[in-house]
Order: sequence, then C-alpha cells, then structure tokens
Amino acid sequence: MITLFACLGSGNCYKPWLAMTQLGIPFELELIDVLKGEQKSPDYLRVNPLGVVPYLLLNDGRGIGESNAMLWYLAEGSNLMPGTAEARAEALQWMFFEQSKLEPFISPARFFTTILPEERERRATDIAQWQVAASTGLARLDAHLSGRKFMLPEGFTIADIAIFGYVHVLEEAGLKMADYPAIYRWCEAVRHVDGYRALAELGSDLNQAA
Repeated sequence: MITLFACLGSGNCYKPWLAMTQLGIPFELELIDVLKGEQKSPDYLRVNPLGVVPYLLLNDGRGIGESNAMLWYLAEGSNLMPGTAEARAEALQWMFFEQSKLEPFISPARFFTTILPEERERRATDIAQWQVAASTGLARLDAHLSGRKFMLPEGFTIADIAIFGYVHVLEEAGLKMADYPAIYRWCEAVRHVDGYRALAELGSDLNQAA
C-alpha cells in the first residue's frame, strides 16, 4: 500500500492526501512532527534522505517527492488529470506558478503568523515582504479565475488541488480573502466538489483509530 509521510497543517502535505481521498486510493498516513525535527531523524532519513515532507512511498519501495509531482502521479488515468495535451500543459503552467509565485510566500508568512506565532514579532519584516510578494501572485490568480468556476475550462483537476493547498488559507498568512473575490468564489466551488475534506481533517482518521 502507498504510504504518505506528512505533517499536520501543511498545504503541501494536504494536496496528495486530498487527491487520494477524492480518488479512493487506499493509502497509509504516517505523521511526521516537523516542529520536533522528526523529518531529520535517522529513521525518517532512511525513508527520505532529503529529510522533508510530504513524501510518497510507493508499493515497490520507490518514492516521490514534491507535492505537485505526487498529484501528477496519483491523477494518472483519473478524472483529475486534464484530458488533452493542451489542458495538461496549462495545468502544469499553473502548478509551476503555484510553487514559484504563491507557496514560497504564503507558506512562510502563514507559518510565522499562525503556526509559530511566538516568532511573529521577530519575523515581522520578513512576513510583510512575503505578504507583498504573495499579493502579486494572488492578483494574477484572481484575474484568471474571474468568470471561471475552476482553474481549467474542463472542470476540477489537479491544477485546482495544487493551487488550493495554500491559497485557501491565505488569511492565516495575514492576507485578506475579501481582496480576491474570484478566489473566494473558486474556493467555495472546490469545497463543494465530491469527496472534499478540509485541511484540518488531515490526520483525523488516525485520531479516531487511536
């Protein structure tokens, strides 16, 4: 069975978790506490020498890093994979955009604003710079989504999951969703897709089993 190594609260870890949940792919979830440094433990480094999460360990022992690469692998042959070469290229374009223009700024601003708030004051200058940089990408995304239900004309795909991972929690980074009305409408559409589960639910099945 596929194993997903992930940490709670991470938008990048959320992406493959949500995709497998929506596609009904059986998998095991192994939680790694990055605040305690478990991603650098000898046991985990034997699994993933890079010492980062998320990480997808396949049935044959091979592994896949990078959340958007995991999405591409998991969506193969499913309704989440865009159906034409042109649509797949557009999906990749937005997935690259997410990792270069959105995640690198929303993620750290959110981390030091919400996840580790005791560092918020010390990192105030950095947070402000990340917010400004994120706003540029968010404005472009909002313009793209104006008049659209999902990222691509054909409907909900891995492009939506990739973008949604961190964009839907932008307020936890100190940004205002009200500034991006098209993004807000799109987030609501994603939440109403069959099989949707919230980021806060990541790990909840393990808690129930315990």
